[in-house]
Amino acid sequence: MGRGYGLDGPSRMSRIGWASTDDLHETVGVSKQREAGAESTPVPEESLARSVFASLGGVVEIGAVNFTGTWRLADVSVEGFLAGRRQELGRLMDGIQEVCRFGAPGMGIADELGYLREHEVTPEFLLLWSAGLTGVPEPLEELAGPRVVRRMCRMGADLQLTQFLQALITAAICAEVEERAGAAHIAEILGIASELVDSSGRNSPETAFRMWRVAQLPDLLRPDSPAPQWGRAAFRAYDLELEKALASA
Repeated sequence: MGRGYGLDGPSRMSRIGWASTDDLHETVGVSKQREAGAESTPVPEESLARSVFASLGGVVEIGAVNFTGTWRLADVSVEGFLAGRRQELGRLMDGIQEVCRFGAPGMGIADELGYLREHEVTPEFLLLWSAGLTGVPEPLEELAGPRVVRRMCRMGADLQLTQFLQALITAAICAEVEERAGAAHIAEILGIASELVDSSGRNSPETAFRMWRVAQLPDLLRPDSPAPQWGRAAFRAYDLELEKALASA
């Protein structure tokens, strides 16, 4: 599966959180602010990688649950889900490395988080991936019921694809990747992720892009945004280039 990102070999799974979107917004410029001779502190590669691979973890867990067709967590096998998708996952990981310019430590975060190898998928994490939009039922045991799990998967798929796209674009801007080339890579990555999260066709790169545009761009581009002008221009450019790349795909 490409470069050994996680299905093979035992190691302790450390499912740690990620840098918040707000933190990334504030530092976007995002690795090097070129305004009035000022220069900002580069965003740590680890923070960028955690944002990318945590959202990808949500995509994989939700995809593994959807793959069962029963939405019963006892039926979920992440390894079984990914076993027939090694080639696609390898292409996705290679694409992430290309567009985000992560070195070995950054790519190693994927192994550290452990989402790409066998592990238990819990209702609590599905609640996290769906941002609690379904609410917490009473009694709490109903959180693992197929009806609630299916709702969490649908909401979580939309949310995690949107956050995954934001993390990819932010990392590409930090790496100063040219927008047209970066958008082409991101469009391909997003297509693979959309298929992973739900092979029924419910999710697509185009819908994820539209959700990202509505959910992220207004805050980034508003006059009082913490993002510097250089960062705003970069996000505008990625918005335009992604629209073109997805239209021609």
